[in-house]
Amino acid sequence: MLTGKKILLGVCGSIAAYKSALLIRLLVKAGCEVRVVMTHSAKSFITPLTLATLSKHPAVSSFEKDDQGQWENHVELGLWADLFLVAPASANTIAKMAHGMCDNLLSAVYLSVKCPVMIAPAMDLDMYKHPATQQNLQTLQAYGHQVLDTEHGELASGLVGEGRMAEPEHLLQTVEGHFNKKKRFEGKQVLITAGPTYEKIDPVRFIGNHSSGKMGLALAHVFASEGAQVQLIAGPGNYLVTSEAITVTRVSSADDMFDAVSSRFDQADVSVFAAAVADYRPAAPAEEKIKKSGESMTIELVKNKDIAAEMGKRKVKNQINVGFALETEREEEYAQEKMAKKNFDMIVLNSLNDNGAGFSVDTNKITIFSVDQKPKLFPLKTKQVVAEDIVNCIYEKLQS
Repeated sequence: MLTGKKILLGVCGSIAAYKSALLIRLLVKAGCEVRVVMTHSAKSFITPLTLATLSKHPAVSSFEKDDQGQWENHVELGLWADLFLVAPASANTIAKMAHGMCDNLLSAVYLSVKCPVMIAPAMDLDMYKHPATQQNLQTLQAYGHQVLDTEHGELASGLVGEGRMAEPEHLLQTVEGHFNKKKRFEGKQVLITAGPTYEKIDPVRFIGNHSSGKMGLALAHVFASEGAQVQLIAGPGNYLVTSEAITVTRVSSADDMFDAVSSRFDQADVSVFAAAVADYRPAAPAEEKIKKSGESMTIELVKNKDIAAEMGKRKVKNQINVGFALETEREEEYAQEKMAKKNFDMIVLNSLNDNGAGFSVDTNKITIFSVDQKPKLFPLKTKQVVAEDIVNCIYEKLQS
């Protein structure tokens, strides 16, 4: 089942580090090739010799391999693995991973990996529940990583609650599930738009909105994990792509996005229009910066092409188009009108009236409307989990 799989195990400074020995034994017995990278603090809890003996490879923790100063190539380690599993993952290492801090070999390897990343937190109850830790875990989920649930029980402090690292047997089952998971979108082409568009007023000013592109990016990672080849057409923003199955095309204006989408749409099996495209643009952008004069200024606006509506006209029988609706009033009515007008098969509604939903946050609360089906309401979740819900609904639509 796991024969020949290359597992890179990250071990952090936690009392749960003793469980990594049993985990290695189980992985090796299942046929995996295991290599271990440790933090320096992990060596206070379990010796490198123990992990090296069980894995049959040196357990590394330093950039230097030997007294001659030979370099431990973190890039090679990152490229070698089929899966990077950090277990136990301490609060400190989780924070470093979430924010790109790179002061030890494990964090350098993490920033180099091209494979899926799985994180098994282990810490005391109060540390695990702290808002900073929860925010860091949500950030890692937004990167497309799988954050595993902790288990309930007695902790090293004497407290009882969440924070225990998942037992090695349960981690083995999760790893097996990861590699045996059916990739439901294998061979499918998926087109996703994300972020805002900027409509130029002059060389330094523009009309835009607060969209961050986080929802579209999360969708791209979920589709990629399910085997799809993803074309992500992204407006201005920061997009950390961690999958080679995602091709990013950066655009600025609505016209740019229309051209990029139009040239790729006919090849797409699924198109998700998650971008917040500006409805209007200045009719005559100035070539030079407009100087301040007078008490008011009038800018004539003209309507942009409706990308989703135009692609809805071109959609053929075997294509699925999915839209988004961000509303502030009469949400359900407007969402369903938009679904019909733009020939969407599904539309995802979120409201600015819901706390934690909308632009620039890491969470969302959605309702999914689908042709000939009852609406599906979902509670507030991280955008990574919301993306999984949306992809599940799209898969159901494909199957029907």
